[in-house]
Amino acid sequence: MVEGGTHLPKSLLLQSESDSNGWAALKDARSAFEKTIQEAGWTFFFMAGEIKTTVFGFDKQKALRTALKRLIADVKLQHCNSIEITQVIGKSFLKVPYVSVFAHVRHLQKGLSFSSPH
Repeated sequence: MVEGGTHLPKSLLLQSESDSNGWAALKDARSAFEKTIQEAGWTFFFMAGEIKTTVFGFDKQKALRTALKRLIADVKLQHCNSIEITQVIGKSFLKVPYVSVFAHVRHLQKGLSFSSPH
């Protein structure tokens, strides 16, 4: 997912679907996306360490949206503009369903040296 309003290379035509948070979920294969970024002279930084959140709730879609909002807040605290969801697990504990979402913070920018916009 990439934050809405993120400056992107002109050669990158994103096939995406925006959500209510102002972030867009990419529909392109990651390899094709990263190749286009690299060819344009941009870098898609990968931040070490996985982030995770768990949300309990009977409405699975609402729980997933809440989990994504929490992860996006974490991404913003790190002054980055992208997130790579690596795993979504739905289970239950004492018959109460929950969803756990795992991700990596990413940052998309021109050049090879990381610089946050904040």
